[in-house]
Amino acid sequence: MLLALAVATIAQPAAQVRVTFNRRGETSSRAKGIADATGRAATPDDPARVASISKLVTAIGVLRLVEQHRLDLDADVSTLLGWRLRNPAFPDAPITLRLLLSHRSSLTDGVDYVLPLDADMAKVLADPKAWDRAHAPATFFRYINMNFPVVAAVMERATGERFDRLMERLVLKPLGLDACYNWASCSDRTAARALTLYRDGKPAKDASDNRRTPCPVTPATDGSCDLSRWVAGRNGALFAPQGGLRISARGLARIGQMLLNGGRVGGTRLLSPASIRVLETPLWTFDGSNGETVNGFYCSYGLAVTFTATKAPGCRDDPVGDGRRRIGHAGDAYALKSGLWIDRERGTGVAYLATDIPDATGAHSAFTAIEEALSRP
Repeated sequence: MLLALAVATIAQPAAQVRVTFNRRGETSSRAKGIADATGRAATPDDPARVASISKLVTAIGVLRLVEQHRLDLDADVSTLLGWRLRNPAFPDAPITLRLLLSHRSSLTDGVDYVLPLDADMAKVLADPKAWDRAHAPATFFRYINMNFPVVAAVMERATGERFDRLMERLVLKPLGLDACYNWASCSDRTAARALTLYRDGKPAKDASDNRRTPCPVTPATDGSCDLSRWVAGRNGALFAPQGGLRISARGLARIGQMLLNGGRVGGTRLLSPASIRVLETPLWTFDGSNGETVNGFYCSYGLAVTFTATKAPGCRDDPVGDGRRRIGHAGDAYALKSGLWIDRERGTGVAYLATDIPDATGAHSAFTAIEEALSRP
């Protein structure tokens, strides 16, 4: 009751959507607010750029390739990339997919992870500013977006497929999801339903008049956008594997059901139970000095999976506030907040997203007050 009263006293999002589910299916849904400048009402089926939940979905794609023996979580990614990826301060320490997916690679966001179409990622990551020179790979957690363009590049090199199309084949189509990375592989009908991301009442991303721009990626340095110039693995940032997934709250809930059911949803087996166990194994837990928690938001992390309610000093990673461990991921970009969380023990979960979120601190966590309200079972 106190949390509900606190939320009622702050400005509300432009739109907020929430879907709850269990192993059998959806248990509730609600949506309120406007989807875009036309005043259309938001619905649970409207896709939105869900920000860093994209990382979790990318990891699911990686594990599908691991199951097919096309990737190895613990192999030096330099072999597939075709160039040597090393922290110059620790040249003998190999970088692996397991380290990249768990933000322990020693990469930093000291260089821009939004790269133009003609960028050569090998040259970008040769810049010493891309690396943490104080901590060797595997020794320190720092949440870094640049890890995921490298992951995408490795996936492309292993398959010869463009990342957005690869993710459509590996994850989105098998689950029956009307979703895409960076709009390129979504239909016009899907893009027309998109939620505009607002910041301070003004469109910040995916406004109705610019969702399907002529260039679905960052144009080349000369302003051109010829995707026939794509080369597998040369620039894994193109389709924003770290944050560019467009998907609805209902679509996120289906991914959550797959996780709850050990890799299966409906009649589709996407991952083996063994892969789900790998996905849900913490690889880093804060001990007071072995990583950055972002004011207590991150305290336990696995393969692009966040674990909540960590019992360690300084951790404020429990948006529900009941001390129960949940697994999933949050998203934060362009004043959107999103979340996909499952309670493995109870067999329940919630998917939510909200646009134009005010920066009101939560009552009991490092999450915002709106996120705390939307996360409640």
